[in-house]
Amino acid sequence: MNIFSLKSGSDIRGIAYGDNTELTIDLAKKIGFAFVEFLSKKAGISKENLNIALGRDSRITGKALLKYLAEGIIENGANAIVFGMCTTPSLFHCLLHEPENYSASIMVTASHHPWNRNGFKFFMPKGGLSGNDIIDILNIADKMQSFPSSIKKGVLKQVDYLEKYKNSLKTLICNSLNNDDKPLFDLHVVVDAGNGAGGFYAKILQDLGANVLGSQFLDPDGTFPNHIPNPENKVAMEFISKAVINNKADIGVIFDADCDRAAVVDSKGNEINRNRLIALISAILLKNNKDITIVTDSVTSTGLSDFIKKNGGIHHRFKRGYRNVIDESIRLNSIGINSPLAIETSGHCAFRDNYYIDDGMYLATYIVIWAKRMKEINGSISDLIKDLKEPIESDEIRLSITVDNFRDFGKNLIADVESIA
Repeated sequence: MNIFSLKSGSDIRGIAYGDNTELTIDLAKKIGFAFVEFLSKKAGISKENLNIALGRDSRITGKALLKYLAEGIIENGANAIVFGMCTTPSLFHCLLHEPENYSASIMVTASHHPWNRNGFKFFMPKGGLSGNDIIDILNIADKMQSFPSSIKKGVLKQVDYLEKYKNSLKTLICNSLNNDDKPLFDLHVVVDAGNGAGGFYAKILQDLGANVLGSQFLDPDGTFPNHIPNPENKVAMEFISKAVINNKADIGVIFDADCDRAAVVDSKGNEINRNRLIALISAILLKNNKDITIVTDSVTSTGLSDFIKKNGGIHHRFKRGYRNVIDESIRLNSIGINSPLAIETSGHCAFRDNYYIDDGMYLATYIVIWAKRMKEINGSISDLIKDLKEPIESDEIRLSITVDNFRDFGKNLIADVESIA
């Protein structure tokens, strides 16, 4: 197998279960070893001073892959700090809030992909690794023949960091509302975790007074027996819509497997994802901040652009890829353009006030807070986007480019289209 075929953008992904397994435990160990080599040089930190946090979602291969990933890290002299099952955002959260304790992190996940797949997402304090970084790591792993025995091994630790992440969400809710111990009293929220890592979110809301009756698929099950954990998936959205309607809830929240993406539905079961989700968050931000720039990916609608403009904002379309829109928002801020939000139609969303962490739960919490505020005035979150004009029909078609030099082919194709537009 060509190890470089496992590169998927800025992640590593492959089949991890079954006859055609690509991402094996032996390869996980090599990648762990290679990451230490890469990180030590990139960060300029000696291996014995590297502390690498590790977590996984609910996939059935996650536990074994994490174990061998940690072994590779330790074999190369760095320390592996295992969070166990957690969310991708929590693994970036620890780098920003406890930089003295964590040098980098790796999440074992394949996001919304089928249950038999798995992968690795890598983070440093400045954000996720680039595609070129992934190639460098795979290069090191590919050249490995054996694990040197002369290196002093690192240390393995178990840490429950997820509690700190949960508390940060609770603090956000309390500070944004009335700051008592039950700020979500009388709000009914249905949570659908898709049997991924995010089932604990219902308990967070319940602890703060919310009614979470009807919440579903909260228990981790890496075979994803009920629906694909994907807020863009039609079947998944039908499940959460029906649950909200059947339980007469105020709002429904749905996550992907590792909780870096989310979508919501209103009290009537109407989906608020893609353009509608971007419009909702934009409307919330624009209530108190005009002339802000909202960075999105390129497949948004004209109706969304008009909506943002009508509400006093500026819509800045950019190329697809959550890392691309985040980096563009950061760039705009660096040159004096006020850009507090980077968001994709897929549900990837990063707020400037949350350190540009790509965090589905932070996004959902933002919306839950406003659902509570709207209920207090006998309104609904959908009232915030009632002026959004949407196409009668829309579809997204993805075409594969099969030639070897696909980048140049794509650039030429875009130029040809622009010439006749």
